Amino acid sequence: MPPQPARRSERSRRAILAATQELLTESGYAGLTIESIAARAGVGKQTIYRWWRGKGAVVLEAIAEHLPEATALPDTGDLRADLRGVVRATVAEFADTGASAVTRTLTVEILVDDELAGEVRDRLLRPRLEGVRARLEAARAAGQVRADAPLDQVVELVFGPVYHRWLLRTSPFTESYADALAKLVMTAVTPAGR
Repeated sequence: MPPQPARRSERSRRAILAATQELLTESGYAGLTIESIAARAGVGKQTIYRWWRGKGAVVLEAIAEHLPEATALPDTGDLRADLRGVVRATVAEFADTGASAVTRTLTVEILVDDELAGEVRDRLLRPRLEGVRARLEAARAAGQVRADAPLDQVVELVFGPVYHRWLLRTSPFTESYADALAKLVMTAVTPAGR
């Protein structure tokens, strides 16, 4: 059978992403280098640089590769319960120390790399934000959200305080914090008299 370069390239890409995940777990982001990824994956550094601009881009793809496909926020008919579920899941994600360490260092990189920031926004954040906005739109159509509520800002209200708490390490993440935040969002969007 003749060589199949496309298949070999895909095999190399998968080996690079797997090596990145393994090394992140073992040594964290700070200890991760292109050289260590190449050695673990059994490829040359030039192969990595052919497909990615640098370490941050490889890490982003490795993270994105293992995320579940973006799905719509569950619509149980109870907006309060649905929001509480998404806020609890977000709080739990930020409370995970291993994932948090990678996210923290990736955050530092996106502060100085606009292109990487755009990729992180589009691949990791936007699907989640759009899912919450779609759920809020459905709730508005059902009369559960004020007609004048600015939905983009409401989405920011769902995630912004969690990110702020995580970034500044002001307080621990607890389920009661998540529930209080979901309640605050509901207070802001619920129509008068409901």
